[in-house]
Amino acid sequence: RVGPDVSVEEVRRHAADGLFVSNGPGDPAAVTTLVETLAEVAGEVPTFGICLGHQLLALALGATTWKLPFGHRGANQPVSDLQRARVEITSQNHGFCVDEASLVAAGCEITHVHLNDQTVAGFRHREKPIFAVQFHPEASPGPHDSDHLFEQFIELMESGRQPA
Repeated sequence: RVGPDVSVEEVRRHAADGLFVSNGPGDPAAVTTLVETLAEVAGEVPTFGICLGHQLLALALGATTWKLPFGHRGANQPVSDLQRARVEITSQNHGFCVDEASLVAAGCEITHVHLNDQTVAGFRHREKPIFAVQFHPEASPGPHDSDHLFEQFIELMESGRQPA
């Protein structure tokens, strides 16, 4: 476990099987040091981000974020899982969103979409072992709708490759 001021050297020194970039409050663009660290280590180990971690990884890969007018708050928020062709009931608490066009230009594909406003709710990198979701799968509002994401992270750490 490391904080937002972790250095590239410290990340590499841990020699972890995977990197989990967790949630937190605020504007992701304000966490410049961590974005720079993530940009340098992006793809070295399997990486999974949630909420703020989703936004930080997107910025590290070259995408941009923008402030939502009202944010996404509360449980029972529907998200379309495009890969599995299912709707997941999610818990959300964020005020910023990743710009879809910039994310695609950064080499990523959209994996999840917020059904209330069609904004990006998840992505994965096309070549690097990186994926992220904007919502909180650990909150289990579904209650098990998003458990597969943790299984996907384990599979990614074991194989080093994105699941098909």
